[in-house]
Amino acid sequence: MEMTRERRNIAVLGSTGSIGRQTLDIIAEYPQLFNAWLLVARSSADLLIAQARQFHPHMVIIANEQYYDYVRDALADTDIEVATGSSAIAQAVIAPEINTVVTAMVGYSGLESTIAAIGAGKRIALANKETLVVAGELIDSLLKQSDSVLYPVDSEHGAFYQCLVGERMEDVEKLWLTASGGPFRTMPKEQLETVTAADALKHPNWSMGAKITIDSATMMNKGFEMIEARWLFGINPQDIEIVVHPQSIIHSMVAFKDGSVKAQLGLPDMHLPIRYALGLPDGRLASDCRKMTIDDMAMLTLERPDFDKFPLLGAAYAAARKGGTAPCVMNAANEIAVASFLQDKIRFTDIYRIIEQTMAQAPHVDHPTYDDYVASNDDARARAAALVEERYSR
Repeated sequence: MEMTRERRNIAVLGSTGSIGRQTLDIIAEYPQLFNAWLLVARSSADLLIAQARQFHPHMVIIANEQYYDYVRDALADTDIEVATGSSAIAQAVIAPEINTVVTAMVGYSGLESTIAAIGAGKRIALANKETLVVAGELIDSLLKQSDSVLYPVDSEHGAFYQCLVGERMEDVEKLWLTASGGPFRTMPKEQLETVTAADALKHPNWSMGAKITIDSATMMNKGFEMIEARWLFGINPQDIEIVVHPQSIIHSMVAFKDGSVKAQLGLPDMHLPIRYALGLPDGRLASDCRKMTIDDMAMLTLERPDFDKFPLLGAAYAAARKGGTAPCVMNAANEIAVASFLQDKIRFTDIYRIIEQTMAQAPHVDHPTYDDYVASNDDARARAAALVEERYSR
């Protein structure tokens, strides 16, 4: 028998992105359980306006201030509050009416609002992996001082969470983090010099935003997810092993010290981990979505990743071992490099080189404060941008 659940007010940060749109699908699927109270977008003004008219939230925020007048005027015939700017997001998420904050903003931009939500003791459904990559040590410390609870939305981390329910972390020997291998898994390394953005955006299994799809092609996303898992589950990076699983059915596995292994399986559909995270802590939500069959599991394979062809995997482990601001620098350089590749300013393999050069050049802080993270991010972005311009002008 389904237990009675309290209807929750949800803040969706990044509502116009891939995860944000799918989160709104779940909210629409369970109107008796969830209400979209706050919607936040960076620059996709028209889609934000359409979402506001469909879900009628209390407030919408367009982070890019140049679109504020446009959004405000388009919603003038409603009672929806309209605001703009990053500080408005951090102020809005602490509203007492909000129960759950879905952090689906891409990249570094999700950090400030996540910190604000933790300070306000909110339930957080974390889909912004860069928050823990950039400032995992700080977030970990803040969570220990707060009533806030963090539930992972990434399919891999949601899988770890599900495998660990009822288990003791001291019994865990290893986390196996699965990766599809991206669109270039079988391509010879030499051919990567000439692949285009269109090639890299053809992910074999998942439908995602452009930035994370490129991260999948470089396998940087798995490096990020390894660092995220390190902080989410309190496990050393050397005990997190990346394994390539082209079918994207096994979302991750946990190996225990007695020799047993638990795996979480599901179709490659982000609605599943989002639905699970929003259902917590009350339990799973019944759905009419397509269920997995034996045929889906008939030919599952696992293989080791190629660290030579995808050097950013090694860079991520090095950054995790170094700690401090090293992952922040790596993330900032990656954001600049990926954006530049999507703009055809650099080659695919230049993404690796710019990140590695930026990490070699940038100053390091062992135990950073929030201000240190901000300064490190700004410095690394400037260094990476200069490296891009140097290559682009050749």
